Amino acid sequence: MPGQAGDAPAFPEVMAHLGVPRPIGRPRIAPDSIVADKAHSSRAIRTHLRRRGIRAVIPQPSDQAANRNRRGSQDGRPPAFDREAYKQRNTVGRCINKLKQWRGLAIRYDRTATTYLSGLHIAAIFIWSAR
Repeated sequence: MPGQAGDAPAFPEVMAHLGVPRPIGRPRIAPDSIVADKAHSSRAIRTHLRRRGIRAVIPQPSDQAANRNRRGSQDGRPPAFDREAYKQRNTVGRCINKLKQWRGLAIRYDRTATTYLSGLHIAAIFIWSAR
């Protein structure tokens, strides 16, 4: 299923609130790269990332590749794609799914962000200790 219509317009605002923690000092405002699925492969998102100097690891959907091939040399070369970096997305997805197995997180009983975050930490401790 394609991405939601509101993904591309909301993307710059989400990126504006992003912070990458550092061991010392304030967080960086831009990550080295963004890993996303095919639904986020719009021209607007790729242009925004390119302007900020962030590497995009987003596969190109088959319809976009077909349109580019149909246009020939006018549309340029395909965007770069790092398969090894994209495989790490699977690891993060599996971790999130494991956290969602904890009922309190999946249903979101907690009303405040602090109690939800504390539940997330407790679930992570349980998962880590079970290993």
